[in-house]
Amino acid sequence: MVPLGTGSPSVSDFVALVEKRIRASHLKSTLHSAGTTIEGPWDEVMNLIGDLHEFAHASGYVRVHTDIRVGSRTDKVQTAQDKMDVVNKKLAEQC
Repeated sequence: MVPLGTGSPSVSDFVALVEKRIRASHLKSTLHSAGTTIEGPWDEVMNLIGDLHEFAHASGYVRVHTDIRVGSRTDKVQTAQDKMDVVNKKLAEQC
């Protein structure tokens, strides 16, 4: 999520505000330099994103832009951490 029209290139105050709200949810999330990964059932994640938009607007942000990347699979359960662990294991095996 990025607030538009704030007059400042910095978004850290906004990110902290939204991140606090994300962490208050029961969904697993990971903050990183280019955004936040949120893991959970489709409906719950989408509902949270909608709630975050409403919260941002209620907090005085008139325009908010959100880019969403969705990944899903049906053959097994795999968390974001699982994916990183697999790659790190392969990197270790190559050294």
